[in-house]
Order: sequence, then C-alpha cells, then structure tokens
Amino acid sequence: MTIGVAGSFPTGLGSTPRHPVPLGFVFRSRAKDEKATPADKAPVTDSNQPRDPQAPKGRPTPKRSEAQSQRRSVASTPTTRKDAAKRQREERRQALDRQRQALSGGDERYLPARDKGPVRKFARDWVDARFNVAEFFLPLAVVILVLSVVQVPALQNIALLLWLVVIVLIVLDSILSGFRLKKRLAERFPDTNKRGAVAYALMRSLQMRRLRLPKPQVKRGERP
Repeated sequence: MTIGVAGSFPTGLGSTPRHPVPLGFVFRSRAKDEKATPADKAPVTDSNQPRDPQAPKGRPTPKRSEAQSQRRSVASTPTTRKDAAKRQREERRQALDRQRQALSGGDERYLPARDKGPVRKFARDWVDARFNVAEFFLPLAVVILVLSVVQVPALQNIALLLWLVVIVLIVLDSILSGFRLKKRLAERFPDTNKRGAVAYALMRSLQMRRLRLPKPQVKRGERP
C-alpha cells in the first residue's frame, strides 16, 4: 500500500477510474423508463388467432339496404320542437289527403272511423241501391219555398199541403227503410256489432246521391 504525503488523500483514491460512468445514466429521466417498460412488456398477439364473433369488430357488415334505412331513420328524426311540429303537420296533411281519396274511391284502409267496417259498407250500398224519398227533400223544398213566396192564395195553400205530404212521406219511408235494413243486417252479420248502422244509413239517405261521401259504389237497383 503506498502512503502519500501527510494531509493528502491516498494515492488510490485520487486516481482516475478505469471505467468512467456517463453522466447521462445518472441524470436521465425516470419517466422515459416507466413509459418504455409497459411497451416492452406488452404481449404480442398472433394475427392468425380467430376473432371472437361477439366482439364489436367481429360482427358482420350490415347490408346496404339496412344501412340506408338506418341512415334515413336517423336523418328523418326531428331534432328540434319546430321540426317535430312541422313533421306532424305534414303527416296530418298526408293523412287528410289519403282520407279524401278514400272517400272518393272507397278505399277501406283510409276511411274515417265512422265509415269503416263491413257493416257500414253494406248499409251504404243498401241505401245507394234504392230510391229514397228523403234524398229529394232539398229540391222539393226549393219548389215549395218558391210557391209559398208567390202572392197567390191558391199556390200558397198548395205549398203548405206539399210540405205536409213531403214530411209524412219522409217519415214513413225512413221507418220502413230502418226495419228492412235492420232485418238484412241481422241476416248478413248475425255475430257482428251493428250498433248505429241503421241511423248511419238513414242519415245517408237524407243526402242527394251525387253529394254522398263516401261515393256510391253500386248502381240503382243493384242488390248489395
């Protein structure tokens, strides 16, 4: 062991080390080591391993028609209250248009609730196939009104008599029509609810044939 001068360090300690330690190793950031460690330890997946069909990326690709329908449904969904109100008005307008077309053509799918059903259809056809005294009430009323305005006592008396005759005929014809229709409905629809069908038919008989809605689908004298 070499002894140096008193008060100085030993010779071995003051010499330069054979393998110097780089300063970067001592002062480098630990964060880089922590980030690199999980990446190095991450398991390597085999690309040939089959994918789980239940996994999100393992579901089959939807068809083009399904994708288009989904996009249309999303695009047509109203986003604001104003859009929702506008869409409701448009749907209501379309429903009224279909209803008017059904009243003209007799399409059962879009008729109003009071006109739907086989019972109501039979009642309409039964009324439209015959002559009803009540359907001539409006033209007769115009004639009687003109006669009553003329300042001739004889014509005024005739007008008054015609009023009485027309009213009596309408009442008698409506009563007979109601009984006949009720009998026919009982024979044709024994197990079906027929409530209101006779009154519905009598109200229709009060209208002129060309003004009735839904439009008549049978001819005069044709048996429904």
